[in-house]
Formats: sequence, structure tokens, C-alpha cells
Amino acid sequence: MRVRPASTRGELGELPLTPMIDVVFLLLIYFMVTATITPPESRVASTLQGERGSGQARDLKPQIVTIDLTGSTVTYRLGSRVFADRESLAAALEQLPKEGGLFVRVTDRAPWSAVAGVMQDALDAGFVKRTYVPAD
Repeated sequence: MRVRPASTRGELGELPLTPMIDVVFLLLIYFMVTATITPPESRVASTLQGERGSGQARDLKPQIVTIDLTGSTVTYRLGSRVFADRESLAAALEQLPKEGGLFVRVTDRAPWSAVAGVMQDALDAGFVKRTYVPAD
């Protein structure tokens, strides 16, 4: 029995193409058989369309805290109520429903420390969704 010595020049062996072509065809047939044809997402009915008719989404009113600087005093407005300090605003935030989140609207005159404080108060009150909104 004659054993061929291993190639010492670093040549690569030939790539067997026939088994690779067989595997590619098998994969192609597999994906063609198992694929399902689905309609484009633009044609799929949305479940939100049914919810719109019930009026539940319209029942949520956005809760907006507006922070402004009047003179040298920072004021916090929640709806029609105006608060002069953060502690009373934090107490009012505790009373609000938390599902809709909270929008913090800030004028360009308001200091960032007040904004950060209100965001922290909202987090402490249990608001998971807090959105910063710059005022126009």
C-alpha cells in the first residue's frame, strides 16, 4: 500500500462542487416547500381599528405639566392648577392615573434643575412614561 505524503507546498485541495450543489438544491426545495405566502402588512387588518370605534383611546386625556419661569419664580401648571413649589406638584402627581403617562412641557426660560426635579417627581409618583416636550 502506497501512502501519498501530505502536501508540503500549502496547496489547497479541490473543492467538491457536486455535493455543495446538491445541498444548495435541497435547501432551496426545503424553503420553497415550507414557506407560507402571507399578504403584505399593509393589507393586514389592524386590531386598533376595532378599538377606535369603542372610544377608549379618546377617553384618555394627556396629563401635561408646564414649567415656566415668571419673574424669578418657577411655576408648575398641571391643567388649570398652578403650583409654586415642587412638593405640592409632587403631591398632585400622586393622585393622577398613571396609565397615560405624563408630558413635561418646558418653556425656554425654565431652569433645567426644575425640569429634572419634575421628571424625578413623576418617576417617584409612579409614572413609567414621561415625555419631555419643549414649548414653542
